[in-house]
Amino acid sequence: MLLAIDTSAGTSVALVNAGRVLAEADEAGTRRHAEAIGSLLRAVFADAGAVPGEVTGVVAGMGPGPFTGLRVGIAAARAFAFGIDVPVLPVVSHDAIAFAREDRVLVVTDARRREVAWSLYDPGVVRLEGPELAARGDGWDAVVARHPGIAVLDPPTVSAASLALVAEALLATGRALGPDEPLYLRAPDVTLPGVAR
Repeated sequence: MLLAIDTSAGTSVALVNAGRVLAEADEAGTRRHAEAIGSLLRAVFADAGAVPGEVTGVVAGMGPGPFTGLRVGIAAARAFAFGIDVPVLPVVSHDAIAFAREDRVLVVTDARRREVAWSLYDPGVVRLEGPELAARGDGWDAVVARHPGIAVLDPPTVSAASLALVAEALLATGRALGPDEPLYLRAPDVTLPGVAR
């Protein structure tokens, strides 16, 4: 059984076992990741009638996403996995949005600062381009213009259930999981004194 956590957009937590979604809980807000994650974890375990000891891996949504929100989910996933001695399975959050699509799609999520993060996918969660940043307006319009007629997926949250299903599919086919480090796509606002951004 996999526990999945994603905070790249809103907050989403799910339990999945062998292709079956046992429970999922979401909160679309982007300012309450730390407050929401504990209650969402309790909710999915209660809804699934499961206990932490049944989890064999924790899937972490690695972004792209804003620094503050994204690190909350990754830290929670790593802490939970450490606490029950199971591996962390990193997955690119955009992969979950493209999951189960049978056509080529553009995935886009809010990157703040008047920018969006985008990726281009073929069916089977085959990422052709991205994740990359584009400015809202002309920058994003140029991306869409380069890919005419392709559906755009822009959900308010990234489904943790889909994230776990992607992880299961990647593990089953021997394909690589996501990166070990978060996909922030830009430097953080805060830096150590004397260190250039």
